[in-house]
Amino acid sequence: MVDVAALRERTEAVLPSVTDDLIKLVAIPSISAQPEHADDVMAAANAIVSHLKALDCDRVKIVQAGGQPAVIAHFDVDPGKPTVCLYAHMDVQPTGDLAHWSSEPFKADRRGDRLFGRGTADDKAGVAAHLAALRAFGGKPPVNVTVLIEGEEEMGSPTLGRILAENADELKADLYVVADCGNWGIGEPAFTTSLRGVVDCTVELRTLSHAIHSGEFGGVVPDALTTLCRLLATLHDADGNVAVEGLVSSEDTDVEQTPESVRQDSAVLDSVQLIGSGPVASRTWLKPAISVIGLDTTPIATSSNTLIPSASARISVRIAPGDTGANALACLRKHLEENVDWGAQLVFTDGEAAEPTRTRLDPEVIDKANWAWHEAFGIDPMQIGTGGSIGMIAEFQEMFPQASVLATAVSDPDCRMHGIDESLYLPDWEAVCLAEALLLAALGE
Repeated sequence: MVDVAALRERTEAVLPSVTDDLIKLVAIPSISAQPEHADDVMAAANAIVSHLKALDCDRVKIVQAGGQPAVIAHFDVDPGKPTVCLYAHMDVQPTGDLAHWSSEPFKADRRGDRLFGRGTADDKAGVAAHLAALRAFGGKPPVNVTVLIEGEEEMGSPTLGRILAENADELKADLYVVADCGNWGIGEPAFTTSLRGVVDCTVELRTLSHAIHSGEFGGVVPDALTTLCRLLATLHDADGNVAVEGLVSSEDTDVEQTPESVRQDSAVLDSVQLIGSGPVASRTWLKPAISVIGLDTTPIATSSNTLIPSASARISVRIAPGDTGANALACLRKHLEENVDWGAQLVFTDGEAAEPTRTRLDPEVIDKANWAWHEAFGIDPMQIGTGGSIGMIAEFQEMFPQASVLATAVSDPDCRMHGIDESLYLPDWEAVCLAEALLLAALGE
């Protein structure tokens, strides 16, 4: 039997040092999508390598496959024991407008039970949770442990597939613990079992070879931006449901979300209606969603009374489990080409892609995980879906089809990951550190 009390004591003993290291890691602006921060992503990788070497790991290295770095480390215990791969990512989203932050994003600020800063919840807390579990065992876990810390998840993991292929023997495991998902609520742990995928594209409309006078030609010649707005409006019906035909969609969920909880967690304005139809959970987990996430056109500050010759939009599609990125892009392109008005020229350019997935879990693994998280939180974890995308889970399952994947959480609905004033709820993160240590102990029996 696992000595829960002793392992709880050992985990609590290492939490102060792990929290300090988390704060130092947050101070590194490892924004993978911005080339000027490439050295910072590498600095984060080097910091993690130092922490792992301090635990006397057997092997550790930094690898790259044409993109950002990843850290791979091994704690070799016994070939007869299971191998668990602990995954998290060290890169973070851009900060947005710094003036809107209530404290410096790369200077972690503790306020009560929350630690504010970019990457506190997504996903440097995941890195720190793995470190806490390993430190609780003094660097000698009861199972073989591989650590994989990625540096480009926030970009859609564009080179992770090559890293997996080039290091397949080193990364093969019986269980992958992915510490990059969300809990159901404060004090309410969850395992994520389904994830939407994501694809995006850029669509450019052209109506003129150059800008012309809006007084002389307006009312006869269409401008590109108005034409683009009409096209984008066709992506949804009047209720906000996605109107692109051919995308996979389902309402089959046993978990219920309420509109009130969505309003509270999303901070949607009081006057704004929620969109779509069917159960709320299915709308965010099992149905596609389309958003216009960027526009290239004439800025208001430099605009004049001319007809704009070309305009572009970046369109993001969250795709449901059971669909594929290739199908989603094909359906979107077909819809746009069939719905463009007035004979405007359309240029369609593919962007990033991450496949949707449903995780595979061995019954024995889920039993032990349920036990570990119950011991740490005091209640059973829920099995939920998420509307977000972690493309590497699908890549893990494709590369290692016999392995189990346990998608665990360090974030909560109030953490504002990717947004202004991102934060980590420390009591739940501390419980995750204990739960992960308990899981390793249970798997080692």
